[in-house]
Amino acid sequence: MAGSGAREVLRRIKSVRNTRKITRTMELVATSKLKRAMDRMHAARPYSDALGELLRSLHAPGLEQEHPLLRRPAETKRAAVLLLTANRGFCGAFNANLIREARGRLDALRAEGVETELHIAGKKGLAFFRFRGSAIASGTTDIGDAPTSEDAEGLVAPLRTSFEEGGLDAVYIVNAEFRSAMSTPPRTVRILPVEPEPGARPVDAFIVSPRPGRLIGEILPGYLRTTVYRALVENAAGEQGARRAAMKSATDNAGEILETLTRTYNRARQGQITQEIAEIVGGAAALE
Repeated sequence: MAGSGAREVLRRIKSVRNTRKITRTMELVATSKLKRAMDRMHAARPYSDALGELLRSLHAPGLEQEHPLLRRPAETKRAAVLLLTANRGFCGAFNANLIREARGRLDALRAEGVETELHIAGKKGLAFFRFRGSAIASGTTDIGDAPTSEDAEGLVAPLRTSFEEGGLDAVYIVNAEFRSAMSTPPRTVRILPVEPEPGARPVDAFIVSPRPGRLIGEILPGYLRTTVYRALVENAAGEQGARRAAMKSATDNAGEILETLTRTYNRARQGQITQEIAEIVGGAAALE
């Protein structure tokens, strides 16, 4: 290989080495953020589960007339889908999977004749649907790596009000379900209308004051806010887990490329040195 070829390989080696430094740094940052995100998630889950258990215990037939959030429309005519994505990329197929899940839910609802509206939290989701020219009812990019209860309230409050007023018959949320750092599949959960599942101890097993109907009225908004907050923190943890895995894979791939390029460069230098020695020997022989 000519000297110019060896120099080109050397330039590529330097470029890949710099890239590996960046991906390694991003992997370490994601690992650090993942720990904090998982702490927030593990703290949110018991509270969310406890609220759900309390709501199931207090629920009784007939409360739908008293509390609009328990209203069960006879027919779903209009539904909202709230999509949670990341604000940044470099996390593998994390955002693409969430977008695909949301598109599938929207298509399924439209196939049933349901009018839909799309709400998005996250730059990646907004960029995708804006590029496609899709109608977006609302969008925000203000939620960072550490979501708060106020962030959740800001997302769910307009949807809750619209449902109470009859503008919506159902609300779905699409987010990543955090199973492990390596498994964060997308999921769709219907959060409105609130339909407590059976299985908790009935309200008759407790002495409740004030009456269950009034308590449910106080609990429902908090339950919805907590459900969305849990989705936000699980999404944040899933994002960091996916980013750590993607950056680790990129770092490992860069290392393999460096090994290949280094061998190529060494062979090129060896060939160049051999050629130079041959030229020297030939020149010396010609002078004799």
